[in-house]
Amino acid sequence: MSAEQRKILAVMLVPMFMSLLSVSIVNVILPDMQRSIGASNSAIQWVLSGYTLAFGVFLVAAGRAGDLFGRGRLFVIGVGVFALGSLIAGLSPDPLVLNIARIVMGIGSGLLSPQGVGMLQQYFHGKLRGRAFGMFGTIVGVSVGIGPVLGGGLIAVLGDEWGWRSAFLINVPIALAAIVLGKVWLPKSAWFGSGAEPDPRDRHRADFDPVGLVLLAFGTLLIMLPFLERSAGAWIYALVPAGAAIVFGWVKWENRYARRGGSPMVDMQMFRTRSFAYGASLTSIYFVGMPGVWVIVALYLQNGLGFPALEAGLVGLPSALLSAAGAQAAGRVVLTFGRKMVVLGVGIALAGIIASALIVIAHETWGVSIWWLMATLGLTGIGQGMAISPNQTLTLAEVPVEYAGSSGGVMQTGQRVGTAIGIAIVTAVFFVVQSLGGYGAAIVAGFGFIAITMALAGLIGIIDLARGRKKTQPRTEYTHA
Repeated sequence: MSAEQRKILAVMLVPMFMSLLSVSIVNVILPDMQRSIGASNSAIQWVLSGYTLAFGVFLVAAGRAGDLFGRGRLFVIGVGVFALGSLIAGLSPDPLVLNIARIVMGIGSGLLSPQGVGMLQQYFHGKLRGRAFGMFGTIVGVSVGIGPVLGGGLIAVLGDEWGWRSAFLINVPIALAAIVLGKVWLPKSAWFGSGAEPDPRDRHRADFDPVGLVLLAFGTLLIMLPFLERSAGAWIYALVPAGAAIVFGWVKWENRYARRGGSPMVDMQMFRTRSFAYGASLTSIYFVGMPGVWVIVALYLQNGLGFPALEAGLVGLPSALLSAAGAQAAGRVVLTFGRKMVVLGVGIALAGIIASALIVIAHETWGVSIWWLMATLGLTGIGQGMAISPNQTLTLAEVPVEYAGSSGGVMQTGQRVGTAIGIAIVTAVFFVVQSLGGYGAAIVAGFGFIAITMALAGLIGIIDLARGRKKTQPRTEYTHA
């Protein structure tokens, strides 16, 4: 790996870690935050929902903007917006300001995240790309696992008031450093669309497809909103089919726009490439299940067993570290083993979930130490490291670099929508079963739902492997007028 590539990774991965950390750290600091600013339950829920919605809605549009106008430019803008939101959140006097700040943070995350994936596609090739995505997987794994520990630690050291505020304010100096280093270290080509200086004769270079942008953003919003604002009542789920219809209309528009000679927001030809279609489906289904693990584990340990926030966070630390190690190792050999490694990783993660359910049963029945969850969830972490980053590498391998940002945005949107739906379902299962049979039965039922989704994700990988053996996928030709 060259010195320039190492600089690119350093500039990208730290803000991306910061962005993902802001998802996991909030779960632990919510109670102190709520007491500090006097927020109602519904108001504090939007601290989570507002960030997630803004993050998910902006991903594909931001990825396309980076493809057209320069990924480095959009990356730096996104980091700046995220820093501004973090500053306002850390100093918020009331719930309204805090929720606005979290939406701003979500917009910043939505702007910067697809640029990182796009630049990995643009500047890394072959085995080096696998290693780069392995490092990206390390960032994902560590951010999910370390967030609760860091949040609990900040509260323990700085107290109830400044502990939760520092969880946001710590982002500001990191983001400012990333902006400065981005200006200095990112190569000149990162500041122009499609990795090259703009050609005034290329009229499609600035074709942003505004109709496609609005249709996808609105459809995504309608699909995600009911799963993030469940307190509104059953009627809100009527928005899901409405959102799905709008997304269907978006697909039709994109195809029509391309036939008329325009440059669509997302080239639908990508979905005719088996590696992209199966890989994007696998990761979306996987994220319906996996993020819910940490939600129900926290509920069980803190509400059911009375663990303090820091101890509850520590249970997930081995999983985060092993996920990081697994992603690093898998990134080096992904091109050798291909989709087999992804399927094996999902299988190992699934085994860890099943083992975790058995540990809870043993704890509730025979008093076996619940700290054994550190080992079983660690097994899940190894599997996740082997699955997610290699899947990203393989899924984007045949996507042209000029669509790297928007294709990465499509994948991440699938992950965000899947996460919103999955957490809504798994928490509903948890609370219904808890009311009937207690916290032990609730977490076992939650693990059961997660195991089903992970088995489905593994099945998609197996089908891809089977089809790959039957025939060789011809290389898809991307045509742009």
